[in-house]
Amino acid sequence: MSPFRSLRDYEIFIYTLSQRFPLIIHSTLIVARRGRRFAELAGDLAFPGGHRLVVYERLTWDTGPLTIEGYSYEVWCGNDKSYWYDSQPHPADSKLASTHPHHKHILPNIKHNRIPAPELSFTHPNIPFLIHEIDTTLLQD
Repeated sequence: MSPFRSLRDYEIFIYTLSQRFPLIIHSTLIVARRGRRFAELAGDLAFPGGHRLVVYERLTWDTGPLTIEGYSYEVWCGNDKSYWYDSQPHPADSKLASTHPHHKHILPNIKHNRIPAPELSFTHPNIPFLIHEIDTTLLQD
């Protein structure tokens, strides 16, 4: 269940991320309403060491609380893409069935090497998990 009852709730959450996560150096995240019950979140979060999280979410609240209809989250270090998550269905890939459609693309062969992503959801915010993952797997090296 989404903790956000409205787009305004989600905007407050997004625009105060750097207050809750001091490792964020800079944010260009913007929530843009695209219709009566539809909005998009897009932009980057910058972290130490040239790491950045590129975020895209398609948001809706037409059937109740705000939900994420689709997303793409890319993690970069400088000019190199480290990994990404997306919600593009791959029904023929049986190893992704446990978290369908949520999955992560990893090296090597990042486009075709996919693993399940049980931490991601359409009904709760994914960004805190992604920030924690960057902090524990990339910034602690």
